[in-house]
Amino acid sequence: MSSAGERLRTLINEPGLIVCPVVNGPLSARLAQEVGFSTVLLGGLGVAAERFALPDLGLITFSDMLDQLRNTCAAVPGFPVIADGDTGYGNALNVRRTVIEYSRAGTAGILLEDQLWPKKCGHYAGRHAVVSAEEARMKIRAAVDARREAGVDIIIVARTDARSAVDFDEAMRRAKIFEEEGADIIFIEALKSEEELRTFAASVTTKTWANMMPRTPLVSRTALAEMGFKIVTYNVALTATVHAVRAAFTALAKDDTSELPPIASFDELADLVELPAFKEIESRYAIAEQDSPTDPFADSKGTSADKRHNSEIA
Repeated sequence: MSSAGERLRTLINEPGLIVCPVVNGPLSARLAQEVGFSTVLLGGLGVAAERFALPDLGLITFSDMLDQLRNTCAAVPGFPVIADGDTGYGNALNVRRTVIEYSRAGTAGILLEDQLWPKKCGHYAGRHAVVSAEEARMKIRAAVDARREAGVDIIIVARTDARSAVDFDEAMRRAKIFEEEGADIIFIEALKSEEELRTFAASVTTKTWANMMPRTPLVSRTALAEMGFKIVTYNVALTATVHAVRAAFTALAKDDTSELPPIASFDELADLVELPAFKEIESRYAIAEQDSPTDPFADSKGTSADKRHNSEIA
């Protein structure tokens, strides 16, 4: 069976734009697979919010993310999950370990960025600090070396936040650096116009990634494909969940179930978590019903209580 990394590599080498929803964990990944998406991104923003109710400000750790990644990959075996690796959680040595451990956890790809730690979501307001271009280069080099030397099959997505931290020209310079270092996909976060998207996609030969988040204008998939983008991500699962759950709780608080938003049936939920499959497995180990265990104190000449009492006072 091919690995998740091999499947993702095959996917990105096929023609057409890949639509990649951002997921927060096992359940949303399984829903994305069920709907028919070919890959997903496990995003740090959603993991921080869903698991800890925290903002994406570098507050979650390597271990937090790795644990969520293992659980997510286990829920969708073989399905290509790309995972947010933030800054690699340290220097180039940390990047090497992150790449290897993410691959062992089952991920198909890792996204690494050049922000200064602690990082923050690329679409939060304000400027974003980045490490030097040379440090960013060495981190991507370390990721590529780790993949080769450890013999792991993982797609490396190199992201720069230099558009917010410096300017578009610096972001483009770093995109070229990442391309030189052997990244499989290049991603400039928070591009501010359709023209910047177009220039970026046309200026590198490596496959490019677009992220339809608030700082970047929403561009049609047709236009993105024409520009030459390979992957486009949409982070809608988290905000949709917040809206739906808040609406459901508001309806309950008002004691008005008529205002509940559309909800899954209990049977749908049971199917989603694969209850029928677990019940089938459980049936393999079922034990036939038996009579109550024999009471060693019971016989035809007295009750078990009598015999037990006699034995205790003997």
